[in-house]
Amino acid sequence: MGVELPIDHAESHEMEDVNISDLELVYHVREALTSVQSGDNDNYNQLVAVMHLSGRLDPDNRALLETSLKALSGAVSYIDISHHESLLVSIFGMSMWNYDPDVMDALKGLIISLAASNGKYVDSCLTMLVSNFTPPSYFLDKLKEPHGLERKHQVLSRVHAALKSIFDLVPLAPMRLLPIVVQRMPTVHNKHERLKMIVVYMENTLKLESSAMGELVRSTLLMAVVDRLIDLDMEIGWDDILHDDFSKGIFEMELEDVEEAADDAEQVGDELPSGSLSRKSLSGNLIAELLDSLMVLTFEHLESCEGTGRLIEVFEILLQSFQITVLNAYKSKFAQFVMFYACALDPENCGLRFATMLADVFVSGLYPPLTRMSAVSYLASFLSRARFLSPCFIVSLLKRLVDWCLEYCNILGGDINPKAHRVFYSGCQAIMYVLCFRMRSIMDIPRLKSQLLLMPLETVLKHDLNPLKVCLPSVVSEFLQQSKAARLFTVSETFVFNDLLESELSRAFGGLERLDMFFPFDPCLLKKSDSFIRPNFVYWSMVKTAYHGDEEDNSDEDVDEDNGDHVMVDGMGRSPDEQDLDLDEFEYSLNKMSITPKNSFSCRLDGELRQPMKMPSRIRPSTSPESL
Repeated sequence: MGVELPIDHAESHEMEDVNISDLELVYHVREALTSVQSGDNDNYNQLVAVMHLSGRLDPDNRALLETSLKALSGAVSYIDISHHESLLVSIFGMSMWNYDPDVMDALKGLIISLAASNGKYVDSCLTMLVSNFTPPSYFLDKLKEPHGLERKHQVLSRVHAALKSIFDLVPLAPMRLLPIVVQRMPTVHNKHERLKMIVVYMENTLKLESSAMGELVRSTLLMAVVDRLIDLDMEIGWDDILHDDFSKGIFEMELEDVEEAADDAEQVGDELPSGSLSRKSLSGNLIAELLDSLMVLTFEHLESCEGTGRLIEVFEILLQSFQITVLNAYKSKFAQFVMFYACALDPENCGLRFATMLADVFVSGLYPPLTRMSAVSYLASFLSRARFLSPCFIVSLLKRLVDWCLEYCNILGGDINPKAHRVFYSGCQAIMYVLCFRMRSIMDIPRLKSQLLLMPLETVLKHDLNPLKVCLPSVVSEFLQQSKAARLFTVSETFVFNDLLESELSRAFGGLERLDMFFPFDPCLLKKSDSFIRPNFVYWSMVKTAYHGDEEDNSDEDVDEDNGDHVMVDGMGRSPDEQDLDLDEFEYSLNKMSITPKNSFSCRLDGELRQPMKMPSRIRPSTSPESL
């Protein structure tokens, strides 16, 4: 192959087109590089000018650029950072998005050769490749077109191939790449083009995480993704989506929101969370749309991890990130659904692990009160909303919460004091909230019903600390109504709630953070993300409460096949009788995960009641409210 290139003829000292071979061109480039040190910059400047060719190149210029890049690859040992700075700046500033595949390949080869030739160039080479994660702004709208998608594949496949080659040649390159990827992550601005760029960048970050070269940086990359989701979540203020109506309870408002969305064929049955949150109020919110797109990317990445057998490994990293970032974020609205979906993909491992971790945090005196309150709010919402959790497991965790609350009462005692005993009240509200959703399904299974009736729940709720007066009136009212119908227990005192969502006492224990009203897994308001969550989610309209009559139950069977007649285990509908047969499988799952039930929960197996295991208390010796 030859190329037309202007070179300097010694005889005529004039520039003219001469056809030379690739080898001759390499020698010419080497001469141009070395001549700089003697003060002769003409050929060098011509070479730098070639690096600036871009756009719609004619065949000659395209061939000139391609061949010059290849020639430079054969002459990298002659490049000196002090003498050839302008050339290096030009090379590292090139965007593969501007060129045809042949030029892309030549540029990729040069970047790999530079990184391998001198450690001084590694960071610049990696930065250049990361900068190619996203297209120039003029190209963003073309990503919707077939030609744009083809170019995107051409560029990104070469970028990741180049990264892999550099990692193979430079063992420390992954660790040097990590801060570059994190620091160059596009910032959030309310500009449509900028938001699109963040989506493409995040797509490449997740692709890097899933590659073989991502093994050394996986943990930090995933945490960076979660951090970005949280940052966007925090950008969406509650004022953007919350329309308070404190004259209604949380369950009533969820049903009302369904009726408002019933006219939308794609959203029939959508139900929205407490505080009258509305998906309509997020319409046109660019940050919400961006977060929705990034959540979908993350969900799809989790699906890929599950398909390749990496989900449990990735989940452990996400769990660590959740404890560090999400758990303590002020009333996170959407980012936590990453954890929910990961658990839905593998309930037996991830689902049980997540719930057990939350319970561990709550009962431990090692964590600050707000962290413990947040953990039990997550636990209550997760146990209530996750369709894939078995009633047997839910009862085991309820027993653990009740036992902790009982021990708290026995050690401390005292009268109503929402601020001093806020951790205790958050635990009591969590128990009642879960039973609002799950009481009927538990009571329909005789063996689980016995477990529930044996819990000292009545002792806790009738204690002088009086959680029934302090917790959210809407939760307490629904719980008492179902408890009476199920004959779980009754109270002699008359409570007048006036259908209020909250009270002064509930606000007092919730604090400025309003953790008394924090139900983190209320229905997801992000439209695209909700399509992933919905099949695994329990909506209030699907719940058969304890006060629903048998006649009403039968009449509803033809309306909604997921209305509560079946207990959901691992996403499959099972009858209560079938569920009894799954207790061995449940205990096997716990053993397989090395999880020991941390309470006196027991299951009847083979007609015999297995004796409960006595577990050491996780409560610290101190008797102060914050240490329990």
